[in-house]
Amino acid sequence: MDARRIIEVSDHYQSGYSYRLDAPEGADFHADFRPHYSPAEMLGMGVFEGKYVNDCRDEFPARWYEGAKLSDSPDPKINYFGVKSRQPLAVWREKGWIYGPDPRGWFQWYCRYYLGRRLAQIDAIQIKRWRAFARHAGQVRANCEPGDPFCRPRQRQALLQWAHDALI
Repeated sequence: MDARRIIEVSDHYQSGYSYRLDAPEGADFHADFRPHYSPAEMLGMGVFEGKYVNDCRDEFPARWYEGAKLSDSPDPKINYFGVKSRQPLAVWREKGWIYGPDPRGWFQWYCRYYLGRRLAQIDAIQIKRWRAFARHAGQVRANCEPGDPFCRPRQRQALLQWAHDALI
C-alpha cells in the first residue's frame, strides 16, 4: 500500500473511521520500536487463538492472511505454543489498556502502524508499552535452558503476541 493513502475501516468493532498512511509499509519506525515479527508473521505463527483480526481483511493486505492460522472461534491449539494466552477485550477495557482509535488494543495499533499510520501521541504510548513488555524475555532467559523453546510457553506466546522474539 502506498503512503498517503486513506484507509476506510468497517468491521465488527469499528465503522466510519478512516486513517491516512504516512509511512511506507514496514518502514520508518520510531527508533525505540524494533519489533521482531511483522503482523503477517505473527498471524502465520498463530496469535490470539486464531480469532482477532479475522473481520479486518478489507483493512489489511490480503497477503497478511495467506499463511494465517485463523479460527471462527478462539482455539488455543492454534497459538504457536499451544496454550491459552489472551484475555477478552472487556478485561482490556476494564484495565484501561485500550488507547485511541484502536478498539482491539495493541495488536490492532501495531497492524496499523506497520501499514504506515502514524499518530504521535498514541504511537508513543504503545511503543512505551511494547518496550515494557520486554521484561518477559528476561524472565524466559533467566528460567529456561537455551534451546528449549517450550519452556514457559505462556510467556513465550505473550512475547509473540507483542512482536518480541518468542524463540529466544
